[in-house]
Order: sequence, then structure tokens, then C-alpha cells
Amino acid sequence: MKLHPDIITVQSISGYGPGWIGIGGERITSSLIISSSGERHSWTCRRFEELDAKHFAQLAAMRAELIIFGSGKRIRFPKPDWIQPLIDKQIGIETMDTEAACRTYNVLAAEGRHVVAALLLEEN
Repeated sequence: MKLHPDIITVQSISGYGPGWIGIGGERITSSLIISSSGERHSWTCRRFEELDAKHFAQLAAMRAELIIFGSGKRIRFPKPDWIQPLIDKQIGIETMDTEAACRTYNVLAAEGRHVVAALLLEEN
């Protein structure tokens, strides 16, 4: 699916499909973290089963207003101990499948919210 945002002045997701996400003209095929403040980092996980607390501690260090966790092809919720660093810093987290997370990130980023999307891109 290709997304056509209105005029957005922040980093946005331009498209997505099975195993990829588009940011601008770039096609990304590995899990990543994208921030409305312009940061982008690789996220060292290829499957939900590889996630642990250190992945969510990395997100807590970004000091976002809200974390959108795209859990892959289907919704899977992180374990409570994984998100404790976010709870400790009073950072909200919403979990959804990765495609929904892409759409939600774009909407919130366009509204000027300080949002971070952690997007799990599973291998096909």
C-alpha cells in the first residue's frame, strides 16, 4: 500500500508491504525505530520471539511522548517486564500490527506529537 500524506514536515512512512517499509524513496527491509524528531535506528530483531527488555529499554532512552510498537504481521503484546523501562519514565506504549503502526505513526507525527514507532519487520 502506498500512503499519500498531506504536507508533512516530519519524517514519515511513505509506503509498506510484506517485509518492507518505505521512508522517502528508500525501501527498508529490516526492523527499525523511527522518530518524529528525525531519528532513525535499526532495531536488532527479526522475529517477535527475539525481543526482550533491552529492546524496550532502547525505546525508553528516546524519551518520546508515545511509543507505537508494530509487532509484525499480527498483534502480539510485549511482556510486562519488557516495558517496565517505559512505565518507569511514564512513556505510553500502544501495540498494533506493523501496518497499522505505520499509519498511526504518520497521523500522530503529522499532528506534531513526539512519537516513536518501533516496527518489527518479519521475514516472509
